[in-house]
Amino acid sequence: MAHRYRLMPTLAQETVLREHCAHARFIYNLANEQRLEYRRGRGPTPGFVEQCRQLTEARRAESWLAAGSQNVQQQALRDLDQAWRNFFGGTHGRPGWRKAGRDEGFRIVGQRGCHWDIQRLNRRWGQVKIPKVGWVRFRWSRAVPECKSYRVTMDRSGRWHVAFAAIPAPIPGPGTGDVVGIDRGVVVSLALSTGEAVQAPLPRSNIERLQRRVARAKFGGNRRQRAKIRLARAYARSADRRKDWAEKASTDIARRFDVIRIEDLRIQNMTRSARGTIEKPGRNVRQKAGLNRAILAQGWGLFAKRLEQKAVGRVEKVPPAFTSQRCSCCGHVDPKSRKSQADFVCTACGYADNADVNAAKNIAAGHAVTARGGPQLEPVNREPLRSAA
Repeated sequence: MAHRYRLMPTLAQETVLREHCAHARFIYNLANEQRLEYRRGRGPTPGFVEQCRQLTEARRAESWLAAGSQNVQQQALRDLDQAWRNFFGGTHGRPGWRKAGRDEGFRIVGQRGCHWDIQRLNRRWGQVKIPKVGWVRFRWSRAVPECKSYRVTMDRSGRWHVAFAAIPAPIPGPGTGDVVGIDRGVVVSLALSTGEAVQAPLPRSNIERLQRRVARAKFGGNRRQRAKIRLARAYARSADRRKDWAEKASTDIARRFDVIRIEDLRIQNMTRSARGTIEKPGRNVRQKAGLNRAILAQGWGLFAKRLEQKAVGRVEKVPPAFTSQRCSCCGHVDPKSRKSQADFVCTACGYADNADVNAAKNIAAGHAVTARGGPQLEPVNREPLRSAA
């Protein structure tokens, strides 16, 4: 986890920062291409240490490369080495290529810790020292942690950020033993078993209009480039609002409850495209695409990730099967009990409640399957009721 701050470089400083990004991207892609040349019988490809030695030789031979920062270029090799370690460890996918305009950034590592090269100017502003650039101002929005590295990035909307690598302390629970279940939905982002509803901010309304403007513009023209920047800024604002909501909601829940149970959703599978293939085309593709956009706009994955990072060891994942069809009062399972999106009336005992809150209560009463083989929630009636016909 990193503490990110808005970086405000001057035009001259931005030019050097872009050069650092280009150097880091070039070194990363070149070293990755070298590692992809592995074939059986050829022996191992160069590792991090050998590629650092080759980088030194390349800097002697190429003046444009030597003009850049050795720290920036060497850390690009370190990023690639870590990416391949994650791939072989099974936690991440195969390292791909860094693309201009999309992967703009570099990392700086200091031996004494980067907090030695940070100064606070006043209540709102501070400055960080970047090699070959000098002191660059950033917004002092919160306390800067002590760290040994930081990363400078530029998003597609042209905004610069500096992120200081530090692992924040987890949020302690209240110690009351309170348990809460959270049901995630499209209409209601988060429904708590306490009856509360937490709604994620909606995407900006001008995104579709900006998308049409980009589609009408001529390829390669300045007008299209300006339209793309406006669209990127609209996406960035929506993403910032969603991240802010996820941070505040996860912090509030982590502080109020000792045990937090959420559905174990496979969001990547749920938002997979329904287009199919030429031989077997999909059905209701446009409807499924709209549902995918609605799911992704809720920030389910980001909320769950930040909740697990803040409430370490207190988040349990419950299988989602039948949680929306099961009565939280008597345990009866029947799809007919879900009268509508918002109404739940049990066909057995007549218990009535909000459908999302009822599902959240079922989640709160469940037991997650842990890595050590803990118990699992089993509905009272495993299969939904079927009509006599």
